[in-house]
Amino acid sequence: MPPKRGQNRGVTTLKDRIKADITEAMKAREEAKLSTLRMVLSAIQNAEVAGDEAIVLTDDQAIKVLQSEAKKRAESAQIYADAGRTEAAAKERAELLVIEAYLPAAMSDDEVAAIVADEIAKAAAAGQTGGKAMGAVVKAVRDRVGSGADGGKIAALVKGALG
Repeated sequence: MPPKRGQNRGVTTLKDRIKADITEAMKAREEAKLSTLRMVLSAIQNAEVAGDEAIVLTDDQAIKVLQSEAKKRAESAQIYADAGRTEAAAKERAELLVIEAYLPAAMSDDEVAAIVADEIAKAAAAGQTGGKAMGAVVKAVRDRVGSGADGGKIAALVKGALG
């Protein structure tokens, strides 16, 4: 039996899921969620047409766009809170919660630290130590962690571990 109209069965890409959720938010009259999802979809579409020729983003590329948008919301919320604009800060945090629902679960610091320690040991076995190993270790950790951790957090953990 084919899925009924409006059901999310068969939705494959993150972009398709966002489009389906926009429709659901419209029907449910969830204005905050709707405007945030439209903004996110627009950011993905802008990323697709940026550059020399238009492309269709993979889910990993779309997740990077979502991470960028989430980071913007977190920074904006902090700036608004510091300036005493609690209402604007609350709006940014609400948008952040909507965006985070589409992001993969973040890895804990302990999980990332274990991967960092493993990659530092591999670099040391290959003859790379200290600051010279930093770039290679960060790259290897990012490859293993994927979108599960922030690049700044990875770099800080590697720098701390290398001394």
